[in-house]
Amino acid sequence: MTLVAARTRPHWPLIGLLAATAALYLVGLDESGWANAYYSAAAQAGAESWWALFFGATDAAGGITVDKTPAAVWVMGLSVRLFGLSGWSVLLPQALAGVASVWLLYATVRRWSGPAAGLIAGAALAVTPVAALMFRFNNPDALLVLLLIAAAYATVRAVEGGSARWLALAGVAVGLGFLTKMLQAFLVLPGLGLAYLVAAPVRLRRRVRDLAIALGAVVAAGGWWVAVVELIPSGSRPHIGGSQTDSVLELTLGYNGIGRLNGDEVGSVGGGAGWGSPGWARLLGWEMGQDIAWLLPAALIALGAGLWFTRSAPRTDRTRAALLIWGGWLVVTGLVFTYMQGIVHSYYAVALAPAIGALIGIAATAAWRGRNAPLLATGVVVCAVQAWVLLDGEWLPWLRPAVAVLAAAAVVLIAVGARTTAAAGLALTAAFLAPALYSVATAAVPHQGAIPTVGPRSGGMMVGGGLLSAPTPEPELAAVLAADADRYTWAAAALGSNNAAGYQLAAGAPVLALGGFNGTDPAPTLAEFQDLVRRKEIHYYIESTMMRGDTGSDEAHRIAEWVEATFTPTIIGGVAVYDLTAR
Repeated sequence: MTLVAARTRPHWPLIGLLAATAALYLVGLDESGWANAYYSAAAQAGAESWWALFFGATDAAGGITVDKTPAAVWVMGLSVRLFGLSGWSVLLPQALAGVASVWLLYATVRRWSGPAAGLIAGAALAVTPVAALMFRFNNPDALLVLLLIAAAYATVRAVEGGSARWLALAGVAVGLGFLTKMLQAFLVLPGLGLAYLVAAPVRLRRRVRDLAIALGAVVAAGGWWVAVVELIPSGSRPHIGGSQTDSVLELTLGYNGIGRLNGDEVGSVGGGAGWGSPGWARLLGWEMGQDIAWLLPAALIALGAGLWFTRSAPRTDRTRAALLIWGGWLVVTGLVFTYMQGIVHSYYAVALAPAIGALIGIAATAAWRGRNAPLLATGVVVCAVQAWVLLDGEWLPWLRPAVAVLAAAAVVLIAVGARTTAAAGLALTAAFLAPALYSVATAAVPHQGAIPTVGPRSGGMMVGGGLLSAPTPEPELAAVLAADADRYTWAAAALGSNNAAGYQLAAGAPVLALGGFNGTDPAPTLAEFQDLVRRKEIHYYIESTMMRGDTGSDEAHRIAEWVEATFTPTIIGGVAVYDLTAR
């Protein structure tokens, strides 16, 4: 074997994994259209205005922002600037983030556990159905996952040599995760911090100091944008969507913070009710199970077994450090998702997929090398049983018995001590076949609306009277909105961000979202809207259907009532449109 061949051959399995992942995440990507039109409209706005891009505004004129920090919008907006506005250009960054996440997870796990563990971890992430869903969708979760894996990689490098620089880089990655999806990014911090505190090969005083530096990096990387926005007067920037007081801090700690935990989300429609039942069954049962639970029980067994077998290892043992990183990630994030009482969607579970994949890869290879047949057989059986539970028997009815047969064959080979490639292949196939096929089925279905779901039949939830779905206006109405749009700050106004997004994307002109996502933000007030109308900054008002919120501002509905009482509608493309420039 030549030196070149020796260096290149080990990369072929990784190349194959990344090629398969790219095919899963990229093929037919444009079939979902705008996917979540709410974020697509923000990407369109950001491509037209750097000011709108910086704030994450939903329209180029900067009326109101999305109800998250804007890092994901920055990436999508730059993609639209580069490739032009289309569903493909909006979704491409998420698909590329998915491929990068699989590669980076491989690289992270490989450093301490070897190439086989890295490949298993990356493959487990790639074939998790909720990953196949969210890496083909334009919610912020895809970028969040990539940044958190980057934080784990930097922590691994920090633990190796007690490096404050690498640990600070981990803090920067988490801070950027905050700018992507706010406080959810911080759920990995306990695991990362504990691993460094326990295993870094430097004195305790140095470890504590390094953690303090890393915490400062988190604050700096995530807080600079918050500070800038808070220092700019409210009237000189877009209103902060999801906030009743036009404050990023209120959005962070309230609607997207404590409110998600206790259900007290001011401004939400329904008061946070109707989002499932808190408890352990949420992750393992039907509510989130088909998204994430295929390998979750095996990962928990792997974590427990790994911590037991490394209980007497030296303080700096890297296997135990890896278990602390990924186990802390999985346990803390999983517990929050399990017991939060506010708005929670099943696709949030994608944040668990990297930790599950890493634990499976680390434990499987360690058990294989250590000839731990009981642990290997238990993992295979648990995965097969979980697949049987999650599959409904109607979709691909042969899959249940096929997984059972594969698992039985793998267990027999493991029990007789056959440490062969065939035995390993059977075990991995038994564990991964069902979620892999479910991921392919998920990728084959176009997904639209605010709440995408996994599986071969559902493309997403589009209900709520304009709250969760964007309209697709007739060409006649889109043409009317686009005509003379450059003469006005906003071509139109509509109740709620999704309603506004549908018309904005069709017309290619800014549409003001009254009341933000839920229609319950006090932006603009009735007096402010009337002033905009007097100054002829808004051309049309589009009649929109949307539920009233139980809490928060009612200004958007007061505006609708005033317009309907003051102006005469014209039906265009089946929709009532009010010309605000003519009494």
